[in-house]
Amino acid sequence: MGVTKAIADLRQQIHDDLRTQHPEWILPNGESPMCDAYEARLMDLLALVPGLYYDDRPEWQHIRN
Repeated sequence: MGVTKAIADLRQQIHDDLRTQHPEWILPNGESPMCDAYEARLMDLLALVPGLYYDDRPEWQHIRN
């Protein structure tokens, strides 16, 4: 499994788990600013990992193979 796939899987797992564990955070329209904030924080932390970068899209790319 590549790093990009692993990060995408991790993001999806956290997305799903936050909404499952905290249904009170979900607004009637289905949005969740609190969950979005946690997901954004994860992306901020992943940006600190050497060798990863964010390329203006919601996917992460690995610059070393």
